[in-house]
Amino acid sequence: MPSMTYPGAAALTERLESRLVDSLQSEVTTTRRSVLGSLGLGGGAALAGIGRADDHGAAADHDDDGSHGNFGAVGEYRDLDFDPHAYLTRFDTGRGESDNVPQDVYEEDGRTVREFTLTAVDTTITIAPGVEFSAWAYNGQVPGPTLRAVEGDLLRVHFENLGRHAHTIHPHLRNLDPSMDGVPTNGPGVLDTGESYTYEWIAQPAGCHLYHCHSLPLKEHIHRGLYGAIIVDPDPERVAARPEEYCEFHSSQITDELRADLVAEAETRNHEYAANDAVNEMVMVMNGFDTNFDGDNEVYAVNTRAFAYGVGETDGEGNWEAGETKRPIQLDGQRRHRVYLVNVIEFDPINSFHTHSQFFDYYDHGTTLRPSHATVDTVMQSQAQRGIIELDYSTHDPGLYMFHAHQSEFAELGWMSFFEVV
Repeated sequence: MPSMTYPGAAALTERLESRLVDSLQSEVTTTRRSVLGSLGLGGGAALAGIGRADDHGAAADHDDDGSHGNFGAVGEYRDLDFDPHAYLTRFDTGRGESDNVPQDVYEEDGRTVREFTLTAVDTTITIAPGVEFSAWAYNGQVPGPTLRAVEGDLLRVHFENLGRHAHTIHPHLRNLDPSMDGVPTNGPGVLDTGESYTYEWIAQPAGCHLYHCHSLPLKEHIHRGLYGAIIVDPDPERVAARPEEYCEFHSSQITDELRADLVAEAETRNHEYAANDAVNEMVMVMNGFDTNFDGDNEVYAVNTRAFAYGVGETDGEGNWEAGETKRPIQLDGQRRHRVYLVNVIEFDPINSFHTHSQFFDYYDHGTTLRPSHATVDTVMQSQAQRGIIELDYSTHDPGLYMFHAHQSEFAELGWMSFFEVV
């Protein structure tokens, strides 16, 4: 049975979000814990938290027309520049998937090259209805574009810093050239305003990875929004040749049946194979925002916007009102679903992902083709930890199924969402 009815989910989303915004409006410097205390929450209810987001001390030359950081009416997102629903399934592979990411794919010296242009900019993003946050972002969005390649490809990333602070791009990949590590001590070091550099990384190992700025203070550059996902698809031919690298078995234990199973699984993860078309793939970046810059997050989310995957107006049959910017993630109950999950939370040691009325297989870092944790309903991740979640709702009734962080505080401050199985 679904974990919540449509009217109940919609009422919960609206009521608790409104209560928290009202509380914060009365004192914009309220800490997250005093806000939670004033709400008197019970019964594991989920809500969104919204705080102040107008620290211009770190950006003194930023244009200030008085509108930044103000609270607006609770309800729909008015800023449509970033769509967390579109972000879920947008993978940049070099074939022009995103208008704001110059990119190309071509062959060079017998290797596939996937070329991207990323820029660091200062911008303002919306993290809850009526609440803005002064961000530093790759290509103007938080999270940054999701880059996707096949293991063994060359990722060629042209980076230009158009922000006011020094920035880099550091990849969580097996990078063999220290000059390409994107840290202050190696290669070009940090890039000042107007400077540019071309990073080159071999896409390895297969899995779910990330990139982020590595300038100091690191916690501020990550918290402000300079991060994104890198998905490296396994090469089925390589899996066939070296299956022991994708599972927990020694090469002497690999049977023909196991090899075939691993290759088949690799094909479902490779965007260039037809088997991948049968899988609904989504990227979820768990992040948070210290809206009053006191070293404590006031807003938590998946893909930046609190309650983006909550519930609004619906007929209960999978049809949502036009203009609904907060709506569940719709899942075809007969398809396989895959989540590339990345945690970039700052100021908190761990984050988590929990599904209601459902268990899943989890692949830590996504570097194996057999699950590291089978049949679980909750996983925890430290910062920069990531993994792949495989979901199957084929035996579930249609309806709403909640998923959220199982740190109750995070869920109550925005990291609460719904799948809608149809």
